[in-house]
Amino acid sequence: MRLLERLKAMGFLRSEKVYRAMLRVPREEFVPPPYRDLAYEDRPLPIGYGQTISAPSIVAYMTELLDPDKGMKVLEVGTGSGYQAAVLAEIVAPSDEPRSEWGHVYSIERIPELAEYARRNLERTGYADRVTVIVGDGSKGYPPEAPYDRIMVTAAAPRIPRSLEEQLAPGGRMVIPVGDSWDQTLILVVKTRDGRIIREPRLPVLFVPLIGEEGWPY
Repeated sequence: MRLLERLKAMGFLRSEKVYRAMLRVPREEFVPPPYRDLAYEDRPLPIGYGQTISAPSIVAYMTELLDPDKGMKVLEVGTGSGYQAAVLAEIVAPSDEPRSEWGHVYSIERIPELAEYARRNLERTGYADRVTVIVGDGSKGYPPEAPYDRIMVTAAAPRIPRSLEEQLAPGGRMVIPVGDSWDQTLILVVKTRDGRIIREPRLPVLFVPLIGEEGWPY
């Protein structure tokens, strides 16, 4: 609670829906045991395989920028430990809403062991029925369930993948970091109702690379 109040004071948390989701999702359940004492510090933490769980301030900022809402279909690229997927699921499919009104989160992870770790975390915390974890190349999106109302990318691409823009529904939004290992910018991508793409740079960030056919090479 104190962390969330600090994030509100800093301007990272603005909406009631994001505040409520981050309050409900237990971050410590998505952090490896050696780091659980640090779960509510505003810092990224290692989750194995060279990957990290983002700092709560970045999770809050990116979720606010994405602006998901109840009933939406969301694609997440980069499942990691499953925490961001759970936050998104709590917004598009709130725990206290009828199942018939739920949206769904599809999350792609390229590392099979991390995908399995995320599945276990989501099952234990009650989000497995609202999040589908897929092992694959997230830079190409997930065509079987496209188009998506929202797309969240949690790894930095050298450029915005064309496949992800194509899989974004008209009126949809995507948040994606773009850049090299040291110079990255968080971009808000908006697809207008008539299909035009608007790209707005927002914030300097530092993420692990998006590895894949439309990302950085393996």
